[in-house]
Amino acid sequence: MGQQARSPLPRRIGVLGGTFDPVHIGHLRGALEVADVLALDELRLVPNARPPHREQPQATPEQRLAMVEQAVQGVFPLHVDGRELLRSQPSYSIETLEAIRAELATDDQLFLLLGWDAFCGLPSWHRWSELLWHCHIVVLQRPDADSEPPDALRNLLAARAVSAPAALQGPAGQIAYVWQTPLAVSATQIRQLLANGKSVRYLVPDAVLAYIEAHGLYHAPN
Repeated sequence: MGQQARSPLPRRIGVLGGTFDPVHIGHLRGALEVADVLALDELRLVPNARPPHREQPQATPEQRLAMVEQAVQGVFPLHVDGRELLRSQPSYSIETLEAIRAELATDDQLFLLLGWDAFCGLPSWHRWSELLWHCHIVVLQRPDADSEPPDALRNLLAARAVSAPAALQGPAGQIAYVWQTPLAVSATQIRQLLANGKSVRYLVPDAVLAYIEAHGLYHAPN
């Protein structure tokens, strides 16, 4: 039996990294909105193992991975990619993108989703100038993010930015903005509520809440 014929259309794969400590409705609702705008075939949530730019998570890598898996189960087009948790070294986005790109067809489109603050911090990232070799960058711009990008990014934006996400062409190499009004919820807020013995119902999916309670996560030490 011969191989199945490949679809003529390139696949559209999004990557959204994060600590997800814990994953919450802000992450998930925002992810679904962007997936819809970009018409993604798949949006991979990638939990960071040892984020080089942030404080270390409270939950273990295994617990954070389990919570994201619970949160996205059966929700198209969200998936979980746990490859960064297998590394013993700090998580670098360029290495994750290289690995994912190597698994895709040449013409498949890869989109790295970044919040405005993370995008402005790109010049401090490991091998940041190579990111666009492997993907497009989609900046999740908020109405209140009125700060200017650093000088190191201005030339890049002038050369690579396109007018709208629909204008992104080819497998990689361009930058576009998606405007979002994020939900007023944060992982820090959720951890503080739990540490104070307060409920976080409806701030996280029910399955994530059940996991947090079953494993006694984020509660103040006795």
